Amino acid sequence: MRKITMSSGSKTEVELGGLFTGTRVWRQSSFNPEDFTNLNFGIVAFDAGSRNKFHKHSSDQILIITEGTGTVASDTESLTVTEGDVVVIPAQENHWHGAPDSTAMTHITVTAKGSQTEQTEA
Repeated sequence: MRKITMSSGSKTEVELGGLFTGTRVWRQSSFNPEDFTNLNFGIVAFDAGSRNKFHKHSSDQILIITEGTGTVASDTESLTVTEGDVVVIPAQENHWHGAPDSTAMTHITVTAKGSQTEQTEA
């Protein structure tokens, strides 16, 4: 068993381009990938005006919003999300998430171990 706090671990700025757009995006590593047998776990923080581009995953994805206000959008709908919200995105659903407006947003992301991410067009 292992306990972490949201403030533990190191934050690394993600290079924009590729999957991310906007001002700044951060990844926080609190666990090593080897800590998990069946899942991927990450904490991602989006500065206001930042988000990822349309993409899809080969497994379901769970987003747990831990701070701020942001957006999770698919080809057919757009949800405003705030701290405490949980969004389940089915495998292969084209979507994006982040903080495209004037507030920052942080979320925990969970996918199946080995899940592949593919950037797509809107």
